[in-house]
Formats: sequence, structure tokens, C-alpha cells
Amino acid sequence: MPRGALGQRLPKRYILSAIYALRSVVIVAFLWAPLTPWSVYLFASAMGLLWLSTVPPTNAVVAQIFGVQYLSMLGGFVFLSHQVGSFMGAWLGGKLYGLSGNYDVVWGLAVALGVFAALINLPVRESAIVRRAPLPA
Repeated sequence: MPRGALGQRLPKRYILSAIYALRSVVIVAFLWAPLTPWSVYLFASAMGLLWLSTVPPTNAVVAQIFGVQYLSMLGGFVFLSHQVGSFMGAWLGGKLYGLSGNYDVVWGLAVALGVFAALINLPVRESAIVRRAPLPA
């Protein structure tokens, strides 16, 4: 299947929702599975595949809605917000571990955020924003 073929056949919001939902499913499966080196390898592999798989459909949605002329700037905002989120996740994970002595709350938040991300992508309208012509000066 050529690159981007799935994005040509399905709405990108469904692809993004599926990826985020799968992340939550993989986390839950990892937590339920016995802890072995192989369960860690499988978890790491699945999360690795799912982690950056959101970039192409996200860029496609941004380009469809706002146009390719704004893609690099808006992509920069998306990238920056993800870096802030990564920092907050790592910091909050350590903070919650320090308060509770385990990562149970952190895993629960990761699953909940995956479900939230899956649900919040479903109503996204992938059509271009209609802009009025600029008024003459």
C-alpha cells in the first residue's frame, strides 16, 4: 500500500481517533499482562509504532483546514505544544510518583488522555475554513 493510502480512503479524524484509542488499549494490555522482558519489548514496539504515527494525519488535517501555505507555522505550534505536553507529562509523572509511591495514577491518566484524544478528534471537520476576501484599503 503506498504511503498515505489510508489517509486517502478514510477521514483523517478517524485515523487519529483510532491511533489514540489504540495507545490506550496497548497501555491497558501492558498493565494486565505479566511483566516479562517480552511484554516490555512488545509494549515498547507497539507504542513506538503508535507514537509518531499521528504526525502525517495531523499535518494533513492542518493542511486541509488552514491550507498548505500555513502548514509550517501551524505545524510548529503543534510541535511546540507537544513538547510542552511531554515536559508536563514527565514532570507530573515524577510528581505523582513522589506523592503516591507508584505510577498507578500516571498510567490511569495516560489511558484517560488517550481516550479523550480519541473522542475529541471525532467531531473535527476536515473542510477548509472559509475566509472572506480582504476589504480594500
